[in-house]
Amino acid sequence: MGDLTVLQPAGWPAPRGYSNGIAGTGRVVTVGGMIGWDENGRYPEGFVAQAAQALRNILAVVREAGGGPEHIARMTWYVVDIEEYRSALPALGAAYRETLGRWYPAMTLVQVSALVERQARLEIEATAIIGVSD
Repeated sequence: MGDLTVLQPAGWPAPRGYSNGIAGTGRVVTVGGMIGWDENGRYPEGFVAQAAQALRNILAVVREAGGGPEHIARMTWYVVDIEEYRSALPALGAAYRETLGRWYPAMTLVQVSALVERQARLEIEATAIIGVSD
């Protein structure tokens, strides 16, 4: 297990599906923006399928550094259609848990007007902290 601690200020309501903050000690791994294509550059159909693939891509990079989902401290999601994201939340939550379990890093989500790859529905950046004792 990583050496990460969820930061939850006293009296604040507990967030759903993310953490307000994460603290950790160890080697910092930054993961560039991952989109929903596979290792052959193919996109699955639909927002949730692309999100699941982007999460798998993030996890592959984190694993390359010796970590796992529990080491991911932060994610920033960029979506091209916030309503597409909102309408997909139940299925998206299931896909997230299937890929990363019930570990919820600090997250930000923003809508952007476009991404570099025209077929991409979203892009996700991540930061992991792999503890020195791992």
